[in-house]
Amino acid sequence: MQPLTETSSQTAGPYVHIGLAPWQAGFEIFDKNFTNVLVAPETAGDRIRIEGYVFDGSGTLLRDALVEIWQANAAGRYAHPADPQHHKPIDPSFRGWGRAAADFETGLYTFETIKPGIVTGADGRDAAPHITMWIVARGINVGLNTRVYFSDEVERNAADPVLTGIELHARRQTLIAERQTTERGVVYRFDVRLQGEDETVFFDV
Repeated sequence: MQPLTETSSQTAGPYVHIGLAPWQAGFEIFDKNFTNVLVAPETAGDRIRIEGYVFDGSGTLLRDALVEIWQANAAGRYAHPADPQHHKPIDPSFRGWGRAAADFETGLYTFETIKPGIVTGADGRDAAPHITMWIVARGINVGLNTRVYFSDEVERNAADPVLTGIELHARRQTLIAERQTTERGVVYRFDVRLQGEDETVFFDV
């Protein structure tokens, strides 16, 4: 009996939008599309916008990137039955998950959401407010996982068990979204760099 060999891998390629964000590719496949808007008018919490760009190792802007985020609500609870933080309220108007495709022309991705609350880990330690992010694009064989922290949470960031687990302080900065106040409201800018000197920290999860 011959041993099995590994199946050839393939990157997301140009068809990622057809399967995951068909509306942007000009296809109406789903009755309800997954979008970059996580909030409704009645959602509790401070409204924020997250936006940025994805760059490859040469600094080239990727206009075909697809980004997903997963986060807790304003009270620090996830919209999932397995979340053990049952003492925190669920917000039925907050989905907690969103998907955004980079704009084909500008490369900008955006999310309309709320600033998440403090999540308590299984070890009882509080995590700084953060958002989990997943990125796929041309040239990526496996989706990349990272986190988005907030520049105006300096004290909590300094005590976060994940951030403080990154030895080099300069590397921690790749996970910090910079707060900006604009005519559209509060915006956090978070650029992702797939490789290179300022490569974003990615997690093996």
